[in-house]
Amino acid sequence: MGKILGYDNDHLKMPNKIIEMGLLPETSFRILYQAPFNGPMYVEFGAEKSRIALREEEGDYIIVEELN
Repeated sequence: MGKILGYDNDHLKMPNKIIEMGLLPETSFRILYQAPFNGPMYVEFGAEKSRIALREEEGDYIIVEELN
């Protein structure tokens, strides 16, 4: 489990898709699994339990805090 703290967008290259999907600061999430061969991570987040697939390149922009 984790919580989104913010974004690393120093070079203004973060895909807008991240925000449009609802991955906003203070959102709690959990990683369900990662596809093999460096494939996308499947993430569940929010009170609605939305599920999305995030590529590593997209996930690198998200700053998270690990929750136990």
